[in-house]
Amino acid sequence: MVSELKGIHHVTAITSSAEKNYQFFTFVLGMRLVKKTVNQDDIQTYHLFFADDQGNPGTDMTFFDFPGIPKGTHGTNEIHRTAFRVPNDAALDYWSNRFDRLEVKHGGVEEQFGKKVINFVDFDDQKYQLISDQTNVGVEAGIPWQNGPVPLQYAITGLGPIHIRISQFDYFKKVLEQVLQFKQIDQNGNSYLFEVGQGGNGAQVIVEHNTVLPEGRQGYGTIHHVAFRVHDRSALEQWIDYLPKFGFQTSGYVDRFFFESLYARVAPQILFEWATDGPGFMGDEPYETLGEKLSLPPFLEPKREQIESMVRPIDTVRSTINFVQE
Repeated sequence: MVSELKGIHHVTAITSSAEKNYQFFTFVLGMRLVKKTVNQDDIQTYHLFFADDQGNPGTDMTFFDFPGIPKGTHGTNEIHRTAFRVPNDAALDYWSNRFDRLEVKHGGVEEQFGKKVINFVDFDDQKYQLISDQTNVGVEAGIPWQNGPVPLQYAITGLGPIHIRISQFDYFKKVLEQVLQFKQIDQNGNSYLFEVGQGGNGAQVIVEHNTVLPEGRQGYGTIHHVAFRVHDRSALEQWIDYLPKFGFQTSGYVDRFFFESLYARVAPQILFEWATDGPGFMGDEPYETLGEKLSLPPFLEPKREQIESMVRPIDTVRSTINFVQE
């Protein structure tokens, strides 16, 4: 038997501008940049990690800014929206007003599988959602950024349900249930709610059966992959042995330094990652200045001079900023 997934680990998306991305997540969403590094497979590309106060697993949204990549298009066979958890329904009223004030495109408060939500987009038309934890039971939320611009009682605390559109729903449902051990717990029209592990907002996937839209095309403004939590290297090794039994080709073991990983494409254009809870982001920088310097894993450290000559400098110093929470 394979170790059960613990929930969502992180979501990785593509941005047209690391600078604008940093500004949006820091000053609008109030999420903490816990690591400024590079794509380990493409060292000319920034990889930014935004998370809770301490970079806990299940709280981070990460971005690549591939040079010259075209704008993506949204459609079916796409991980198409990332949700973020906020403490309660009242927080959504705060965020609606904040988005109005900061001119962020957003919808109104809606209900989704019994939870209150607000949908919004960024400058790339990357699709997001805020979801209330008011009635939530399951995976614990993270810790809001203590020194950020958003009042702690309203601040983002982690990742919520991942939204996926799929054309071959019956096949994908079998993958989720029979391979990944998710359970379907609700349905609303052509949308289906699945959860794993302890469940709740931090361990759910919403799958929309969609055969009408054309296939999405990856580019900036779209999601690259979603990662799910496993406890440690031992659990990861179980999945490495387990997935090929169902015919999936995998990356095999990958050491990302901040966590250990495995990748597999589970449906057309749908890339999943399995990632360990540790070691985490606190090992190579002081808590007070997380994400302020370019952090490189040890195997890339000898190439630091070359890498720093290829990636443009981005000022991510926040320890000297006294944010007014409003």
